[in-house]
Amino acid sequence: MDTDTIAAIATPLSNSGIGIIRISGPEAFSVVERIFRKKNGKEIDWDKSHQVHYGWIVQGEEILDEVLVLVMKGPHSYTAEDTAEIDCHGGSLMMKRILEMVLRHGARPAKPGEFTKRAFLNGRMDLSQAEAVMDVIQAQNDYALKASVSQLKGSVSNKIRVLREGILYQIAYIESALDDPEHISLEGYGKQLFQEIRPIKEEIESLIRSFEQGRVMTEGIKTVILGKPNAGKSSLMNVLLGQERAIVTDIAGTTRDTLEEKLSLDGITLHIIDTAGIRDTKDLVEKIGVDRAKKAAQEADLVIYVADGSCPLDQNDQEIIRFIRDKKSVILLNKTDLETEVSMDALEKLTRNHVIPISAKEEWGIRELEQEIKQLFYQGEVSFNDEVTITNVRQKIALEESLESLEMVEKSITGGMPEDFYSIDLMDAYQRLGEVIGEAVEEDLVNEIFGKFCMGK
Repeated sequence: MDTDTIAAIATPLSNSGIGIIRISGPEAFSVVERIFRKKNGKEIDWDKSHQVHYGWIVQGEEILDEVLVLVMKGPHSYTAEDTAEIDCHGGSLMMKRILEMVLRHGARPAKPGEFTKRAFLNGRMDLSQAEAVMDVIQAQNDYALKASVSQLKGSVSNKIRVLREGILYQIAYIESALDDPEHISLEGYGKQLFQEIRPIKEEIESLIRSFEQGRVMTEGIKTVILGKPNAGKSSLMNVLLGQERAIVTDIAGTTRDTLEEKLSLDGITLHIIDTAGIRDTKDLVEKIGVDRAKKAAQEADLVIYVADGSCPLDQNDQEIIRFIRDKKSVILLNKTDLETEVSMDALEKLTRNHVIPISAKEEWGIRELEQEIKQLFYQGEVSFNDEVTITNVRQKIALEESLESLEMVEKSITGGMPEDFYSIDLMDAYQRLGEVIGEAVEEDLVNEIFGKFCMGK
């Protein structure tokens, strides 16, 4: 474990009201002492933690800036090390000059994520909580923020520890019985173990299922708008964005390529893609656009199909309906401000889905669209009181591998294998669950995870 002192600018390097230089390590207080003078002329009592001191950063006899210094003694700090933070004026030049002074007086530049890495290595938080720190920083909507804060508070950690305790108990029982068969019997144990691991498996399966919801919370919903030319796709996108982002004309085939934007829709982040109208065409450029539209829809989490209510459904609509039949989709009947040529009942029968009447021109039905998307992905209002959500691919893979090991235990039981076979796969399940919270993970993986963090965190 590194024992040197690190420092970095912890706020964005741009002009702002306040800038923070964070220093952590055994020499953190000594570094500050060399460059800081209290306004009242007194010395800082470094034995008193969680104190704020007012004064100046000085370079020789020159006052560089008026600052506040926060003192946090380890282990009661973010890194569990002695930590100091200098709150200075937030000019880019000022922050750089103070950081340079800090580095000249005994600290070295921190690597991306190194403060949080030290918090993990010092036992201040486990790996799932450390990953949640970055999720909090990158949260794009209220749902993602709440899920990340829940993980940061230990929702995933606590669940994993309970599951591991249950598995460890069974491992200990088997090993004790094998070592002392005269006093601990394994008669009928296989049947008992089968029942004991069932609720553990169900909990793991529930966590794995939560990943899809967790992923769309953190990454957003990849959403593609499909429809035939002139159905109102670009008009809908402009309404959702609240600006004229896509070109809208009465000429069919105006949109030739995909157009991507990100928006927050009632607290849900959508990565929304407007596409070329789906139709048979001999125009080479438009055909490329249609092919890209189909490819984008194939990879999407959600397809919004916009049907033109002002004209009868045609072969192009039929092709789109067949294409989206097995995908998560929302069906919109647009141009309902005009006399409609399409029956909602007929469209519902064709799509086997609920149809929402809208007018992109008059901005009708947008609220109903928001509620439909929320219902599809979050089953209505989301509650985080008792919910544990997995938002990380690495954690999901570890859970899946743990589940596979427990299924191997079941196969060994039904196959009449000796009890030591149970113990091997139970131990593997225990270790895989440990990877979720950072136990028994390789150093390269730890470095890769924290290397993705922002500087100063």
